[in-house]
Amino acid sequence: MWWAWSIVAAAVGWNLVNLRALTLNVAYFNDSTVHEQMVRFATAQLRAGHLPLTSWFPFLGEGSPQFLHYQSLPAILTGLAGLAAGPDVAFRWSLYLLLSLWPISVYVAARAFGAGRPAAAASAAMAPFLMSATGVGYEQGAYVWMGYGVWTQLWASWTLPLAWGWSWRAIRDGRGYLRAIGLTALTVALHFETGYLALSVLLVWPFVAGRPLVTRLGRAAVLLGGSLLASAWVIVPLLTQRPWATVNEPLQGSGLVNGYGARQVMHWLLSGQLLDSGRLPVVTVFAALGLGLAWLAWSSDVDARALLVALGVCLLFAFGRTTFGSLIDVIPGSADLFFRRFTMGVQLAALLLAGRGAAWLAARCVRLLEARVPRWPTGLSPAVVLVAAVAVLAPAWLQLGGYDRQDTAAIAAQRRADSSEGADVDRLIAVIERDGGGRTYAGMPSNWGQDFTVGAVPVFKYLDSRDVDEVGYTLRTASLMTDPEYFFDDRDPADYRLFGIRYLILPARERPPVPARLAMRSGPYWLWTINGDGYVQAGQIVGEISANRTNVGTRSVPLLGSGLAADGAYLGVRYGSGGADGPLPTVRSQSSAGTIIAERADLNDGEASATVRMRQPGVAVLSASYDPGWTATVNGRPQPIRMVAPALVAVDVPAGTDHVVFRYHGYGDYPELLALSALTLVMVAAAPVCVRRVRRRRDAKGAPRAAEGRPDHPADRA
Repeated sequence: MWWAWSIVAAAVGWNLVNLRALTLNVAYFNDSTVHEQMVRFATAQLRAGHLPLTSWFPFLGEGSPQFLHYQSLPAILTGLAGLAAGPDVAFRWSLYLLLSLWPISVYVAARAFGAGRPAAAASAAMAPFLMSATGVGYEQGAYVWMGYGVWTQLWASWTLPLAWGWSWRAIRDGRGYLRAIGLTALTVALHFETGYLALSVLLVWPFVAGRPLVTRLGRAAVLLGGSLLASAWVIVPLLTQRPWATVNEPLQGSGLVNGYGARQVMHWLLSGQLLDSGRLPVVTVFAALGLGLAWLAWSSDVDARALLVALGVCLLFAFGRTTFGSLIDVIPGSADLFFRRFTMGVQLAALLLAGRGAAWLAARCVRLLEARVPRWPTGLSPAVVLVAAVAVLAPAWLQLGGYDRQDTAAIAAQRRADSSEGADVDRLIAVIERDGGGRTYAGMPSNWGQDFTVGAVPVFKYLDSRDVDEVGYTLRTASLMTDPEYFFDDRDPADYRLFGIRYLILPARERPPVPARLAMRSGPYWLWTINGDGYVQAGQIVGEISANRTNVGTRSVPLLGSGLAADGAYLGVRYGSGGADGPLPTVRSQSSAGTIIAERADLNDGEASATVRMRQPGVAVLSASYDPGWTATVNGRPQPIRMVAPALVAVDVPAGTDHVVFRYHGYGDYPELLALSALTLVMVAAAPVCVRRVRRRRDAKGAPRAAEGRPDHPADRA
């Protein structure tokens, strides 16, 4: 046993040494910027006694209930650790340790699927070295500084192997329901797409688990129902609030959303580009060998059948809408899935099969060696196997070693930039935080902003790392404003008003695209301010458009180019309707229906207020993404909110001077849903105890009756 765990320890040690730069404080190049920001927000909310799930997240996409719409449990758990260690430190160490220690989860899962210690250790040994053409699977490139930063997936990469292994054992043996349900529900909460992989296998495993089929189906039903109930605190809010979460319109129809299709995915898998991209296909060869052995043992090895079925299910998911078209709509929530991400499940199943193939090949080579070499010392065989494994995996560890060195060098270079160029931007941020009153714009991924950087990090991402409320870092949340923001035109003054932009950070000596005043120079970065724009605006409704969660971005394009908002003219939104709209109204250039006398915005706490002087009845518009959790009072009296285009919060106000207050109230059913989830786990834990007690009582009652029938019973001898 010790040697198997020593192999796992070697794989973990490789990661701990090569990935140690991940613990360093640095501005991130990828989506880790958003994840780290969520951790900081969670720590702040928890420290203030608030539940992040019900809080307004103000930083991206003009704000949203991000912790409801997104897989936020990793941020909440890390935020709890951040109360003691600091949120940024907690984030960096979670990234480092979860990635470094992942081979442990792979080993335990392989054992749960019936693999021997050699096969499980082989899977764990290969776990750090996966590399795919997509770059977003269970591989270092999905998580490290130079990669994609899909940090929440990393959390679920720990739970999915265990959920699979223990769910399979529960279906096969009828034991361990609590840990199977707990791990499956935890996977759903940690990462939604991974949750689909944890749940979907439960629908098919009973058919390959042996007879009696009815018993296996019943066990799977218990697992599926229990997992759904235990994760109800995540699923129910997602479903009920789904109308207020947009789809990613700019990516619709692309392989990023629809998947790459059966032909491309199978080409990558068979050519080695799903497990060994850019090198000799060593892991792919072992996976093919393991698959062949599992196929040959289909009738006799029930555990191998389970892995083959899991591989098939994950492949079908990875093919996605590109292959199955509208048939994919039978999957609940399919419109919100990124099907290319399901290649992670293909990698995991292939990795578990690869361990079996490698162990079988090693055993055959050892037997051949012992048969051919007289007086071969048996104790020398493990050492020979270990040396051979290191040699065979040389293409993998050489490639990953070089990649990790590049990542370490990139982190070091960025840290130097943070201390110099970053300090210049920080001085501008200090002015923005001191004066407040609006958002900041420093370019977008689709324009000059991508090349306007602090080191290698675009300034708009650097601002996110400093918790600056900004416009330009697009498509990061599910807010209804995130798609309209993608179409923001930085040459149109009216768009600045709609998005509540007051500050611009531009390259030195670059003239602003709209009228603005130079506020500060700091090295190669200049800060400009726009007069009159803030979070709250006054105006009037001059027309109406229709929109829903699938088209609010494209429906907003004519408005964003119209200039209407510059004169305080707004359009109402018939939300949920998909009908065609006529031409936008033509409004004579005129002064706005009202002015903002005073404004106070604390969107971190989901609140904004303003004193408005209206020349005629109109609306007060808060530049925050619409959500039904927003409420409004006018002069202390509650008034219904309405949506104005693109998807902002507004309230009707009468003529005169009025005091308007907007407040956000989060989803209110979390206590009941959390109680339901906890009760489910308690019942699952208590059920085996209750069953055993019932059986003991039944056996105790049956014992006297059985004794009466025996000839040597004392009553018979009397």
